[in-house]
Amino acid sequence: MSILDETYRVAWGDLQYMKGNIVEVLLSSLIGPLLYLLAFGFGIGGTMDDPNSYVLYIIPGIIALTTLSSTFSTVSMKVLVQRLFYMSFDELLLCPIHITSIILGKTVQGIVRALISCTILMVVGWIICPDVKPGPWVFLAIILGSFMFSLLGLLAGMLTNKTQNLSLFSSIVVVPMTFLCGTIFNLDVLPDVVAGIIYVLPLTHVSNLMRGIMLPDYTVGIDSIIIILIYIAVMFAFCYYLIKKNKC
Repeated sequence: MSILDETYRVAWGDLQYMKGNIVEVLLSSLIGPLLYLLAFGFGIGGTMDDPNSYVLYIIPGIIALTTLSSTFSTVSMKVLVQRLFYMSFDELLLCPIHITSIILGKTVQGIVRALISCTILMVVGWIICPDVKPGPWVFLAIILGSFMFSLLGLLAGMLTNKTQNLSLFSSIVVVPMTFLCGTIFNLDVLPDVVAGIIYVLPLTHVSNLMRGIMLPDYTVGIDSIIIILIYIAVMFAFCYYLIKKNKC
């Protein structure tokens, strides 16, 4: 219970910030995904023989993408600013609390933000396309995906020492995942080598998981669940190591 109590105390400041800026937080989280839905779902999809099938396909992908866009930049920039400008992250490390509590506490804001944003998108998607079936399991998928990408943001925030470096990391890692991980098109159309590379990226498996849960013609792949859990374990261990050895 002490871990949970410490996690809440670590997350409290970030949650209070989000509460005080809820409109800005939601707009920044939703404008991008809604534009993707409009531009790709109705723009490109409208040129196809069966536009409804493409809209149905893209909605879970955009929700998966939101677990990335709502978490990575939020957590990484918050940690970077707290480290470099306010030194509050260093003060946090001096507190007599478990390292696990620090890691979990710093990911809570990203998870909560993703849950709110993805829920709104699910409602919009269900209104647009009633064939989308958002069930209770989708929230577990959102939590898994947002926790994984929050850990990625925490790692980026601890490893970079300049905002320019963080922007470079985002351009090299996050932006390619946004467009290539099966969020807006089927990976089967790619060459086998390229599809194999994209297969190992984490967003690919969040997209697969979302479609397996939300669409009737898809199934949940056990491989996707296993790969997501491996990513979570590896990144959590890396974060723990950086804090333990004071390398952040």
